[in-house]
Amino acid sequence: MTIQTIQTTPFEGQKPGTSGLRKKVKVFRQPHYLENFVQSIFDSLSGFAGKTLVVGGDGRYHNRAAVQTILKMACANGWGKVMVGQGGILSTPAASCVIRKFGTFGGIVLSASHNPGGPDEDFGIKYNIGNGGPAPEGVTEAIFAKTKTISAYRTLEAPDIDLDRLGTQTVGGMTVEVFDPVADYAALMETLFDFAAIRALFTNGFRMCFDAMHAVTGPYAVEILERRLGAAPGTVINGTPREDFGGGHPDPNLVHAHELVERLNAPDGPDFGAASDGDGDRNMIIGKNFYVTPSDSLAVLAANATLCPGYAKGLKGIARSMPTSAAADRVAEKLGIPCYETPTGWKFFGNLLDDGRATLCGEESFGTGSDHVREKDGLWAVLMWLNVLAARKDSVAAIVRGHWADYGRNVYSRHDYEGIDAKAAEGLMEHLRGLSLPDAATHDDFAYTDPVDGGVSKKQGVRVIFKDGSRIVYRLSGTGTEGATLRVYLERFEPDPAKHDIDPQVALADLIALAGQLAEIEARTGRKAPTVIT
Repeated sequence: MTIQTIQTTPFEGQKPGTSGLRKKVKVFRQPHYLENFVQSIFDSLSGFAGKTLVVGGDGRYHNRAAVQTILKMACANGWGKVMVGQGGILSTPAASCVIRKFGTFGGIVLSASHNPGGPDEDFGIKYNIGNGGPAPEGVTEAIFAKTKTISAYRTLEAPDIDLDRLGTQTVGGMTVEVFDPVADYAALMETLFDFAAIRALFTNGFRMCFDAMHAVTGPYAVEILERRLGAAPGTVINGTPREDFGGGHPDPNLVHAHELVERLNAPDGPDFGAASDGDGDRNMIIGKNFYVTPSDSLAVLAANATLCPGYAKGLKGIARSMPTSAAADRVAEKLGIPCYETPTGWKFFGNLLDDGRATLCGEESFGTGSDHVREKDGLWAVLMWLNVLAARKDSVAAIVRGHWADYGRNVYSRHDYEGIDAKAAEGLMEHLRGLSLPDAATHDDFAYTDPVDGGVSKKQGVRVIFKDGSRIVYRLSGTGTEGATLRVYLERFEPDPAKHDIDPQVALADLIALAGQLAEIEARTGRKAPTVIT
């Protein structure tokens, strides 16, 4: 086994987005491409010699090969130990859990989250710091700077590691520990929720369906829901992780999780349904013929958090991304706690959580979490809903409608225009920034100053907020690998319970039309309708 120094040249475009670097598999499989980025991560860090690194991913195509590459490079760069999930598997929230539990220096997570997988689809990589959360902008900018000047990387010439054999192995003087990717995460969940009450719920005939979408949460959901909580065998569907996610799109929304939706809408369907995404950090919650928006889910969980043992003492604060509806703000106001509005990207919640300013966090893009880890956590959200259902002894629909009756309803929808021309998308955003809108109470490009470290993030989404509080928000997503995704968020507050059951697309029809007109969406993108509506 010898350490090799391999000469290389920079690749263009290795700039991490909101959740790391995401490209097509064929891009990552280019000679030196992954190695350049991994070496740039290591070169941007200091003080890790002899320390421990966590590695794992969502099991998509190229995951195993990438893990082997990282292990050899970690050894060559002086890491003392690498902890890797068995089979190279580790959900994103579980990676955060393990980093925090064992006090490791950091971790490398291999995932393109909710993007499709397979030889012709997507792959991704990101670095998480010692608090378990995604690297902040200062770190990702340093990594990007290194990718532009890299001239060599270091690796170990050695056989591949057996990723399926639990236990420790030694590679060139570095320890590799292959560990059960589920055990530590499941143990953490038992400290947060009333497992006895949830078990009783299932014992008394409550039925649910969890769609793992052939992604990473399958083993986690089977272990926790079926084995530890006693849900009926078969509660977890599509539970075996596959490199191509079974040919599906592992994005837990009403379009891509259609099998789950059909089951919940059937006359004899289960009482509760949930789905998670490729790497396990997102969630969708539905009841019988009732869909819970992510914004409402955050608000309902915040309002009922003290029913769960891990949150019995109350919340320190709530944080939400700017495009997420203001439903959580109303809960925070009633509880007398702060509510923080941040840019999209879980890394922006990290400082608030570390500083003890917030306990629950959420994004409208199907992400919810708390201070138990530093990532959003799909299965955690499902368990919190189960705990609330067990304590309230009511249906999903009744709990949400009751919440609306108490707080009013923030009627909300998101329209996604996927795969549009990137230059056209940028032109659309520049057009929006330059508009003159005298009737709007606020028209700006959202900027955020971190209350903990004073960091400033600009151009985080164009907001048009009207005097009655209605909002239209435009933002380009940073999670795709081809073209651009334009997200349009629409929101209006409705205090009248008699109008709470109206279809959001009907209630927001005038805002939807106005949003298209202001942005000149059809003229600039050629799209007459969104790709996905949630």
